[in-house]
Amino acid sequence: MRKKQKIRILEQVKVEDYAAEGKSIARVEGKVVFIEGAVPGDVVNVQLGKSKKDWAEGKAVHFHEYSPERTTPFCDHFGLCGGCKWQMLPYEKQLEYKQREVEQNLKRIGRIELPELLPIVGAKQTKYYRNKLEYTFSNKRYLTRDELLKKDEERAKAAQASVSTEEIEPAPPPADVALGFHVPKIFDKVIDIHTCYLQQEPNNAIRNFVREFAKKHGFSFYDIKAHEGWLRTMIFRMTTTGEVMVNITFGYEDVPNRELLFNAMLAEFPEITTLLYTINPKWNDSIYDLQPETFFGSGHVNEKLEEFVFKIGPKSFFQTNTKQGEELYKVTRDFAKLTGNETLYDLYCGTGSIGIFCSKGAKKIIGVEAVAEAIEDAKLNAQTNGLTNTSFYAGDVIDICNDDFFAAHGRPDVIITDPPRVGMHEKLVKKLLEIEAPRIVYVSCNPATQARDLQLLNEKYVVEQLQPVDMFPHTHHIENVAALVLRK
Repeated sequence: MRKKQKIRILEQVKVEDYAAEGKSIARVEGKVVFIEGAVPGDVVNVQLGKSKKDWAEGKAVHFHEYSPERTTPFCDHFGLCGGCKWQMLPYEKQLEYKQREVEQNLKRIGRIELPELLPIVGAKQTKYYRNKLEYTFSNKRYLTRDELLKKDEERAKAAQASVSTEEIEPAPPPADVALGFHVPKIFDKVIDIHTCYLQQEPNNAIRNFVREFAKKHGFSFYDIKAHEGWLRTMIFRMTTTGEVMVNITFGYEDVPNRELLFNAMLAEFPEITTLLYTINPKWNDSIYDLQPETFFGSGHVNEKLEEFVFKIGPKSFFQTNTKQGEELYKVTRDFAKLTGNETLYDLYCGTGSIGIFCSKGAKKIIGVEAVAEAIEDAKLNAQTNGLTNTSFYAGDVIDICNDDFFAAHGRPDVIITDPPRVGMHEKLVKKLLEIEAPRIVYVSCNPATQARDLQLLNEKYVVEQLQPVDMFPHTHHIENVAALVLRK
């Protein structure tokens, strides 16, 4: 039998600086300690998770002094929900740390000659900025320590009363249910969210109505361990054009109860422009391989970036922050330096939004994306906007972007690449070095992997401009756009 690991606590630790990825840093007896949940200037007790010879990491479990940099979090769920971990920092300070993280990643990992980093583009709207949110139904609501202690007291009182009066013990109350977000690092518990500041109304009103309606009518909430229950997830999409999509995922078919719930939702919330459902009998919550069905409305919503209109379905990928997405695309378009004569390749193009946004400045747009359904959306979006200079192709970039493909569609004058967090595949980097497009614009949601790729591209390219853009206020996530030009 393995011995229980002893909990190690470092006491009265002065937090010195910001490290990266939302963590702060301190030095204790020559050892670097990375700390979650603290900011520079705090004095805390740290519960260690890992401890090596030269470094350790842990989380702040007790505060002796609070940093003067701190501000009061605005959300009641702060500290429990893992969504907006930086609410305790003023937004200006968040931007300062994000700017520094991009700069340090590029210098430390890239180790190449770089231009001065342009000032970060901050968000004008730091609340209610997400156009998509997903909530989980659960029959296991996460209980705080105080709630658990209170329940123990109530059970003890009930047991004592039952003994003293010799009455039959009452039936246990129904299980605590929740509709909200998963607890970080606890896969089977969900925080019951009542007010979320990530998405505008009627998001909170609809979610709270559905929870109470489901409890009133005895609908079963999903049990992730037992793989049982009817209500699984609820996905919102809300656009700047005022459209509202709700897609509820059910564990199995139940037409009468679905109609009861949906009719009540539509009667209570005429703002809902389209209502869908998805039957998901799988063990995981993803719906990419399932078919959502439309109960009411068109089955999609429309969003706008500048004058361009985008049709967004229940499974479409679209920039989660519409307003900042527009700012990100403006930077990308500026860095592309289009004159109207260029053949532009949009790699990892998703639903074609970047290419379409840049379409007025290019002679021809070629988009490539692995998800076939996203390519169908891209073609439809191009048609909706009356574009005749775009072509979109489904397939893995490293498979499609070969010599024959470039020969058929023309050599690129400008390449825009917007890869996932893992960055570009090494084969694609090699192909870009072979093709030698005069200009590359690299849009990244992970400056660390971007820095690695820039180092590889440094063989033939010089970094001309760098621009961080904050897409997700109150989180440590940051986007960065790099413009590269072929060495002369």
